[in-house]
Amino acid sequence: MNNWLNKLERKFGRYAIPNLTRYVIVSYLIGYLLAVLKLTDFISLDPYLVMHGQVWRLVTWVFMPPGRLGIFTIIMLLFYYQLGMALERTWGYFRYNLYLFSGFLFTMIGTLIIYSIGAALGPEYVGSAPFWGQALSMAVSTYYVNMSIFLAFAASYPDMQILLYFIIPLKIKWLAIFDAVLIAYDFIRYPWYMKAIIIISLLNFLLFFLATRNYRRVSPEEIHRKYNFRKNVNNATRSRSYTAPSGQITKHKCAVCGRTELDDPNLEFRFCSKCNGNYEYCQDHLFTHTHVK
Repeated sequence: MNNWLNKLERKFGRYAIPNLTRYVIVSYLIGYLLAVLKLTDFISLDPYLVMHGQVWRLVTWVFMPPGRLGIFTIIMLLFYYQLGMALERTWGYFRYNLYLFSGFLFTMIGTLIIYSIGAALGPEYVGSAPFWGQALSMAVSTYYVNMSIFLAFAASYPDMQILLYFIIPLKIKWLAIFDAVLIAYDFIRYPWYMKAIIIISLLNFLLFFLATRNYRRVSPEEIHRKYNFRKNVNNATRSRSYTAPSGQITKHKCAVCGRTELDDPNLEFRFCSKCNGNYEYCQDHLFTHTHVK
């Protein structure tokens, strides 16, 4: 996945929009202004109207603000602005652009697919075509796309501490878990089309999360290697003691040169996980010895 992203960045990175989060916040402010003027009905993502010529709705729906304007919403927009700018600095302009635009794109395409499924089910299930399109337009917003920004930041910096409402110190991973519980609650209580919208709106985060995991550590080969290593270390811990020529008991002895901690107290000793048996080596021979098979 990372190799694929690197190829895309080399090819299209020059087209990335710097400070994209700033433009997203400005688009929400425009959306709030349109809401005051009662014009949001002309920009919402209504699949029925899109298929009847109002194609601008495929773009203008991103101006739909995530909730009513109030002091809490202003605080959250400032919070998301900081998170977005931090992700831009961490990932770079291109990858952040790709992450955010893919969230919008998945939501748009998914909504059209959901509308088509409902239309195929027939009026007895979803009502008339205009009613079904309007119901979807009321369900689709940028709320869950914004939530994906927060979840991506929490996955990147789980132990970062923030001041909730500028007062309560809290690690961001706990806040992310709380939000995940709220999303799960929404998923359970909402009808099927809202369940689908939640999934497609968070699909960019799901792909990001799955693509950035290190699956090698849970592979059968790696688990077997770690098991053998712990077994060898435990066996060595129970039996490792050596008698030096002076008669003193030592804990460490290099299997190559025979030196112990009595020869040099600064020597470091390690067991080799690739050797069959309890073979311990000093720092000079740990990476240069021939593995015992």
